[in-house]
Amino acid sequence: MTPTVTTSGDLPGGATYDVTVIGGGVVGAAVARELAKYPLRTALVEARDDIGEGTSKANTAILHTGFDAVPGSLEARLVREGQRLLAGYATGSGIPVERVGALLVAWDEEQRALLPGLLAKAERNGYHAGRLLGAEELYGREPRLGPGALGALEIPDESIICPWTTPLAYATQAVRAGVHLHLGCRVLSIESGPYSGSDTGSGAAGGRHTLTTSRGPLHTRYLVNAAGLYADEIDRRMGLDTFTVTPRRGELMVFDKLARDLVRHILLPVPTAAGKGVLVAPTVFGNVLLGPTSEELDDKTDTDSSADGLHFLQEKGRRILPELLDEEVTAVYAGLRAATGQEDYRIQAHPDRRCVTVGGIRSTGLTASMAIAAHVTGLLDGIGLDLGTPRELPAVTMPNLGEAFPRPYLRADLIGRDPAYGTIVCHCERVTLGEIRDALSATVPPGSPDGLRRRTRAGGGRCQGFACGPAVRALFEGARP
Repeated sequence: MTPTVTTSGDLPGGATYDVTVIGGGVVGAAVARELAKYPLRTALVEARDDIGEGTSKANTAILHTGFDAVPGSLEARLVREGQRLLAGYATGSGIPVERVGALLVAWDEEQRALLPGLLAKAERNGYHAGRLLGAEELYGREPRLGPGALGALEIPDESIICPWTTPLAYATQAVRAGVHLHLGCRVLSIESGPYSGSDTGSGAAGGRHTLTTSRGPLHTRYLVNAAGLYADEIDRRMGLDTFTVTPRRGELMVFDKLARDLVRHILLPVPTAAGKGVLVAPTVFGNVLLGPTSEELDDKTDTDSSADGLHFLQEKGRRILPELLDEEVTAVYAGLRAATGQEDYRIQAHPDRRCVTVGGIRSTGLTASMAIAAHVTGLLDGIGLDLGTPRELPAVTMPNLGEAFPRPYLRADLIGRDPAYGTIVCHCERVTLGEIRDALSATVPPGSPDGLRRRTRAGGGRCQGFACGPAVRALFEGARP
């Protein structure tokens, strides 16, 4: 089967799609992968030029246990199920994951008094490995912690994960199984014919949606709206008006690898009514994250960092891990989360529209993505889509970007077979010519040097591409059709 990935020009013609997923973030890609198990003609359309280019590329990269979700909520169930599914999938596909555990640190008596309630909440969410720590044991676990901590709640199964490889693995597997991926394809309007009452797969004009996109028309019988920040706008184009997305900006600071030994766990604050607060966490790339801020905006494109935001993070970081502020900052970035005014996911089937809306997916969406995909597929079945008999998808193996596993430049077996894996291009991140070459010829290749960075880490180190940038760009441009 020849993979179908289009990036420009008119959309290819052909039969009406059975299902079209709008939005190529981690959730949309997961849904496309799940649908790829069935004998369906499926499309995944994304407005930007790459998978995971929106909200999914800028988060805290934590594989949550769901210990702190609202008990009984849809989010609690899907995060719990998704954590198990994604942990297994990551092991099988090469997505780097490290189980480092989390500590919710209490800095005053009021916060310490909340810890037993948080432990009870974790147990109501089906998580029973949590444990309360006194100050002495806490400092034994985290000796560089700032002074004054009174205790903590330990959640030993919280993990860190690569946020970039995950949606790419989903999309790669989906495309190889026959899903059509159309990038740079913005949905401008949607016209929906009345439901014909039949599910013949013929794509009859009376029972299909016609999407007018920036690359021409696309016809489909069923829709999944996984457009993230724009899910409310896509819904309105179908005559639905059930929620409004307010972008919530979270700024983060990335510290150099020399800071990695300062912290052993994900250090979380005790959550308050104002939010989950600022964390310090290691990354699978060997750096340390500090953030995020939380600021509601009107602009769905404003991912700029701010002096006030960075000052706020520095003040928080100085309290949590004072020595961290002595280390160099490699990068700062900001992500936008899709807040909807409801503390739960907004996943809803609309039988009369033959569509499923997947809205309000916040920072836990990465963890829950595979469970969300299975849930959405069940909803499609419930509103009349004949799924057919599922099949096992061929396995996918992703390139390793994690520091806890052997990188290509360390593998004599790879270098012996192909010297390109011993030719370093990005010296900060130890990225080889072989890795860049592989990414550029992959099933879902990058649409920009930034996309290449998320696939290889080239240009993501302490010099931020100052040294390797021209060489990386030349390789990228040389591979363009």
